[in-house]
Amino acid sequence: MSGLRGEGGEGTDEIGTAPAGEAVRRESGDEAGGGEGSPVMLATTEGRPDLVVTEESRAAARRQAAMLADVEHRPGIPKPDPVIVVDKVRRSFGGLVAVDVEHVEFQRGVITALIGPNGAGKTTFFNLLTGFDRPDTGTWSLNGRSLARVPSYRVARLGMVRTFQLTKALSRLTVMENMLLGGAAQRGEHFLAALLPGLWRKQENLMEARAQVLLERFMLHNKAPDFAGTLSGGQRKLLEMARALMVEPTVVMLDEPMAGVNPALTQSLLGHVKDLRDQGMTVLFVEHDMDVVADISDWVVVMAQGGIIAEGPPQVIMRNREVIDAYLGTQHDEDDAPAGAAGAAAETAGTSGPAAPAEGRIGAVRADVQPQTDVAQTDAARTGKEGRA
Repeated sequence: MSGLRGEGGEGTDEIGTAPAGEAVRRESGDEAGGGEGSPVMLATTEGRPDLVVTEESRAAARRQAAMLADVEHRPGIPKPDPVIVVDKVRRSFGGLVAVDVEHVEFQRGVITALIGPNGAGKTTFFNLLTGFDRPDTGTWSLNGRSLARVPSYRVARLGMVRTFQLTKALSRLTVMENMLLGGAAQRGEHFLAALLPGLWRKQENLMEARAQVLLERFMLHNKAPDFAGTLSGGQRKLLEMARALMVEPTVVMLDEPMAGVNPALTQSLLGHVKDLRDQGMTVLFVEHDMDVVADISDWVVVMAQGGIIAEGPPQVIMRNREVIDAYLGTQHDEDDAPAGAAGAAAETAGTSGPAAPAEGRIGAVRADVQPQTDVAQTDAARTGKEGRA
């Protein structure tokens, strides 16, 4: 069977051959994984090679990102090559409007960060796009195909998969068994077919080979026979991402992939996310750490109070006054306003204005930042307790 291993010389990504069912790897530099010089993995399902990063795929990713250079920095702006298009999607819970998105498009083949303060509606928006929840109104599409009323399992089969803030690994199954659950269109899933191993044994061997390659890529191959419940929080995040790739997706949606991850694993995980883009996938991820957003994202979409308030490259978004206010509230240090306003005006004019000082940027904002309303409620509760005391 062809396509299981890259056999090119050092620094190359040519596709070679290997015996059927064999999971192999080609190393190119650093053993730690992630980033430049990381192991390049290649597997196949039904004889079709994938999971490979080539110079051509990297160049294609750069071209897709370059298309955004001329896109205006405003909410709802059309993209040159959108893979997901959302129109008038609204979701409310009683009197609370959780999501109210007029229009947003996500560019194909790039990494887009979805950011915003706690309670902005990011995870609910993910749930709506992937079929885990239904909106009150609105339409959205993947590659031009409407996903309205399409259940989550069919959305995954169409090539759009997601991970969750709280990992969904099945703790009483082994790591390998968790991986195999992610394989699509398995012939042995039906009761009668399961009684005839000859119908599905070859496919399962291919699935296991693919799973083994992915586990090696995410440094979990030594954990394959262990129960998933024995993994650390960071390792479960890696398992979720690896399992999502068993579907061979075109769009990967990651909900706070860095939350709870040991700092020692963070750089490796960032490298894996970049590799997804370099393999030709579209990545949409929710994140609070602006250092991570600035490092890996090509475009940033900002949500606040359920709506889209800003779009643009990370360096522009981090100095956007409306975004800063959404994170820190309108009453934060007003001494920064002139510099921030000047920077915003310069960005609008397309010229390089004076950079905002550190306090006028959101580069240091982390996952523990709360919206201004939450802070006010906390202060009010504390004041009430002191009064009763």
